[in-house]
Amino acid sequence: MGKGILTALVIGFSSGLAAAQPSDALAAAVKAEHRSETNKARDVYRHPVEILQFFDVQPSMTVVEVWPGAGGWYTEILAPLLRKDGKLIAAHFPADSEVGFFQKARATFDSKIAAAPALYDQVSVIAFAPPAQLKIADAGSVDRILTFRNVHNWYMNGGEENVLAVFREFHKTLKSGGILGVVDHRLPAADSEDKQASSGYMHESFIVRLAEQAGFRLEARSEVNANARDTADYTSGVWTLPPTLRQGDQDREKYLAIGESDRMTLKFVKP
Repeated sequence: MGKGILTALVIGFSSGLAAAQPSDALAAAVKAEHRSETNKARDVYRHPVEILQFFDVQPSMTVVEVWPGAGGWYTEILAPLLRKDGKLIAAHFPADSEVGFFQKARATFDSKIAAAPALYDQVSVIAFAPPAQLKIADAGSVDRILTFRNVHNWYMNGGEENVLAVFREFHKTLKSGGILGVVDHRLPAADSEDKQASSGYMHESFIVRLAEQAGFRLEARSEVNANARDTADYTSGVWTLPPTLRQGDQDREKYLAIGESDRMTLKFVKP
């Protein structure tokens, strides 16, 4: 995977675009000392500078990060970026969730936030658990909604209608002209849609269709998170690859050599 190049496939035509220089604030947030070396090592797969530029995240915006997980990988970057002039809403698992994984992840995240008030004191943490708990913020009040590797979870726990309900809520919450940024594991177009039910991979066309059905317009695609080495045909699904490495030591070097998954990166706009 190349680093520093952003390929945007804009509706109606495609062209390779060299990534612009990041703002001082974004560059500082990505390079900041509070980010662990483990997290920084994953920048080569996740390309946070290019991604946040592609989604046009500005320090003065109100941004929702959906399901930031236990570690808040992107929260570490977004919180200091938005702390002075913007606002970060972390739409997380409910603290009282009956799902053990959700409850533990939320507790770990809350502890992380509480331990570093100089970084995270302006972060608003709210519960988001589709389809029961969907509301994130007032209608038309948010500039950006970002979801990193989550759509497959909503599909696996509620199917197409669950994903559509989430996208409709996102559409309602965004301002006119606001952007929904979606990153997820990409299922090869030739593979059966049935694989979405358990593999963690999603068809790009499927996500585009539901987002458009919810009222969004697909403005652009980026291949910055593409990985041609990922064959998406593993017994344990996408979790076979790093960082999960569900197979343990079995073929570990093989999967490390593949790296993190092939990912779609989609920018949708609320007209």
